[in-house]
Amino acid sequence: MKALTPAPNLVEQVRDAVLDGIAGGQFAAGERLIQEQVAKALGVSRQPVQQALLLLRNQGVLLEAPGRGLVVAPLEPDQVQHMYAVRAVIEGLACRLAAEHNAAAAARQGPALIEAGRKAVASGNVARMVAADLRFHAFVYTLSGNPLIGPAMATHWTHTQRVMGEVLIKDETPRDIWDQHAAILDAVARGDGAQAEALARTHITQAADFMVTRLRQERARAAG
Repeated sequence: MKALTPAPNLVEQVRDAVLDGIAGGQFAAGERLIQEQVAKALGVSRQPVQQALLLLRNQGVLLEAPGRGLVVAPLEPDQVQHMYAVRAVIEGLACRLAAEHNAAAAARQGPALIEAGRKAVASGNVARMVAADLRFHAFVYTLSGNPLIGPAMATHWTHTQRVMGEVLIKDETPRDIWDQHAAILDAVARGDGAQAEALARTHITQAADFMVTRLRQERARAAG
């Protein structure tokens, strides 16, 4: 018999939809999320919404607010900086391993992801840009051959999606982001693990500088 592929879990679908809403600016920092309203908007019962919101609370995307329930947590620039520092190390490892173990697959499958990413930027659609970025990095995680990298990065990507959404809605995408991805892919496809790791670390560090700078500028403007 052919193995069945399970449909995405409803709780996970609700979680992703709420996270997309937060990253897309539908829900602002400090805004309360009301279960009934989310359930009605998504056409589901309250139970999966309750579980999804608790998942996001446990991941730090939502906060308990006395008398208000769950609200969207603010993005703290220092915390974002710490997150990107961890990402730089893991992304570097993933790219080095991908180059060492799956260079041919990178050369064969990677260019389509680069092309899709450039098209996403050209579209100006933030959700498409974030999704394209995630697909590229997830592709590298798979090529690394280390099954622990993807799960280890899942929580980081939850917060990265928020950061990218908040910044890109108010600012233009760094112009060279997909040039950097293309350079990383080229190093991986050539089997140059050292170069792939170095480029990946630089890519994440520069992304951190861009994102954190924009977040701090926004906080300064908001403070008056």
